[in-house]
Amino acid sequence: MEKIRVLLADDHTIVRQGLRALLEAEPDIIVVAEAATGREAVQLAKKLLPEVVVMDIAMPTLNGLEATRQISRDVPGAKLLVLSSYDDDEYVRQVTDAGAVGYLLKQTAATDLIRAVHEAREGNAFFSPAIARRLAASSRETVANGTTGRPQTCLLTSREAEVLQLIAEGRANKQIAAELSISIKTVEKHRQRVMNKLNIHDTASLTRYAVSKGIVEGRVRPTV
Repeated sequence: MEKIRVLLADDHTIVRQGLRALLEAEPDIIVVAEAATGREAVQLAKKLLPEVVVMDIAMPTLNGLEATRQISRDVPGAKLLVLSSYDDDEYVRQVTDAGAVGYLLKQTAATDLIRAVHEAREGNAFFSPAIARRLAASSRETVANGTTGRPQTCLLTSREAEVLQLIAEGRANKQIAAELSISIKTVEKHRQRVMNKLNIHDTASLTRYAVSKGIVEGRVRPTV
């Protein structure tokens, strides 16, 4: 039997251990690797080419949303399932726009994850039941109203999104440059472009914006 190769990405070791145990209890699933950050998930996905990636949305250095976007672009054969404690339609819209085929709530992972992995491997979408019902209702309302149902958002490039997250996590320009292997001058240019696009011109406000969009978790505070 050919097993479904899964990559797990979550910054909490105990969560990864629980998910691995749940998945590998199935005879046709194998966890090929675990990642503690979004950046590590991207690197492992490129190296190992898993069939399914189970991705937490809130992770340090590179969040699950941006990691999903990069893996979808660079490893098109991988199917992305986002696993999150956030029950929010905006998060769902963001990750599906980024390329995810499913969105699962951590509260229901024990009952939904196995089925979601199988559906994803077959190229099908899967959402936790509560989310699926809301998406269906929203879709019906959108059709009835003749609207897109989505707010306009300022589009940042992939690199700008990375820089924004690191700024919001309290990293100085020198630290960001080292993390991304770019020059400090390039970091400064990206920072300025982010501020111009968002019309936000101080670090504290950038951090609040990043938290509100789920780019970083609410516990993150800028370094003084």
